[in-house]
Amino acid sequence: MLLKKNTSLGRTKLNLLIFLFFIFPFFVHSEQNLEGNYTNIKILDKISSKNILVKLKNGESKKYKDLLIKSMKCKNSEFDDNPEITAYIQVSDLTNKNKDDVFVFNGWMFSSSPSITPFDHPVYDIWLVSCY
Repeated sequence: MLLKKNTSLGRTKLNLLIFLFFIFPFFVHSEQNLEGNYTNIKILDKISSKNILVKLKNGESKKYKDLLIKSMKCKNSEFDDNPEITAYIQVSDLTNKNKDDVFVFNGWMFSSSPSITPFDHPVYDIWLVSCY
């Protein structure tokens, strides 16, 4: 009788381990897959009407003409039917000699609706394109 209890308890533990290691990860959605290491933005020069795609590594600054752009973090949405890309971006204007104004833009940018937090600059316009 005692031997039979130990055998059924061992099977229960084995089934639990199989569930935890093989099946459970499919049910838990990982946040790590949603965050990216690189942010793609498109910059439009309003004077020349030319645009360029700029690839930013998160945490590093990149200079484009008179702008110093830094992407701090980017994230993809967890829904595939209506994808949303968000990124925290800081932009400095290098021609501005006033040291009181640190950033021209400092905040979250949304790919689906850039008018929520618009980038307001007389020469350049920036759009968030992708995060990977």
